[in-house]
Amino acid sequence: MAQTVFTLFKDGQQYMQTWPVKKELYPLFPECRVISATKLAIKTMPPLAVLTVASAYSVTGVETLPNAVAMAIFFLSIPVQGLLWLGHRSNQWLPPSTSSWYRDIHQKMRQQGCLVATMKSRPKYKELAALLKTAFDDLDKAFTQRWF
Repeated sequence: MAQTVFTLFKDGQQYMQTWPVKKELYPLFPECRVISATKLAIKTMPPLAVLTVASAYSVTGVETLPNAVAMAIFFLSIPVQGLLWLGHRSNQWLPPSTSSWYRDIHQKMRQQGCLVATMKSRPKYKELAALLKTAFDDLDKAFTQRWF
């Protein structure tokens, strides 16, 4: 299923908000590192792009302005790349081992009385993100400790 860049961008933003960035998940999934880097890039890259263009213009005038603008565009593309990667990842099917782990967590959360979405037969990473967010938000630390 082909998706547009705007759909991937929007999915990446939603996935970044849904995925729980917890220390237990860092060694298991790259999402935590990508989300942390993307959030940092969203905060730092726009000022860095403006600073690059302003300093190049103030020091050398218009001579190096095209190079400075190219560097600014590169700096601005870094957070976009992170969001596009997250959007692509959110729509990928879980591998079989992670899918069975998803089913196991879903079943145990249902037994604990948590309100969770219906279990998907072929879950995607966005369903795993929603399940993990619910697990970390609703369940106590002792219960989630058994999974990690």
